[in-house]
Amino acid sequence: MAVQTVFQRYEMKYLLTQAQREAVLRALEPHMALDPYGRTVIRNLYLDTESYCLIRCSIEKPVYKEKMRIRCYGPAHPDSPVFVELKKKYKKVVYKRRLSLPEKEAMDWVLGRRACPAGTQISEEVDYFLRYYAPLRPVAFLSYAREAYFAKDGSDFRVTFDDTILCRQDDLSLESGVYGAPLLPAGTTLMEIKCSGGIPLWLTHVLSAQGIRQTSFSKYGTAYQTLIYPNLQKEAVRYA
Repeated sequence: MAVQTVFQRYEMKYLLTQAQREAVLRALEPHMALDPYGRTVIRNLYLDTESYCLIRCSIEKPVYKEKMRIRCYGPAHPDSPVFVELKKKYKKVVYKRRLSLPEKEAMDWVLGRRACPAGTQISEEVDYFLRYYAPLRPVAFLSYAREAYFAKDGSDFRVTFDDTILCRQDDLSLESGVYGAPLLPAGTTLMEIKCSGGIPLWLTHVLSAQGIRQTSFSKYGTAYQTLIYPNLQKEAVRYA
């Protein structure tokens, strides 16, 4: 199966209780199927400047925003495939570009220790981003368990459920284990609807019946506001 490297879609987010999640899953069953990978633990390293300018700009909700992360779908080793992802959002449309590289090559590239071994349009976009915001560094490790569902009719409509969302600022390596501070209350799930067009009528019915409302939720943004920024404030007071 070819790996998708370019995405252009809407991404709508909802915070669900356990009962709401179960109701949505029941409604999905006739129309969608579980991704072949099943329940996957996703690991992410987010990159930012020393002053966290990328996330500080993002949480101000500008018309255009962008961020970079390195992602893997299981425990990583130096030769494991990971994705270097450049994600942009403009007028509610999400644009994502990604390249798959061995973990060591990916880290060496984004940290300026070597050039990208794959010379492509996407690598040139990433190189421009790296130069524009230089120097970038890993600032947060974010992990979560995901169940992803795809439409049985062959469309690009997808629904994902993320829980056990954890964040930490130490041991910033995709080769390390999964642990950190939780970003959501126990029993809460982040559901994302990803599509290039509208939401199917059967899904709008269950959302309405369950009182599920769209929300604004960024994993990295929440981590910055609830964990990273408070820690920066404590450090500032300590050295004042």
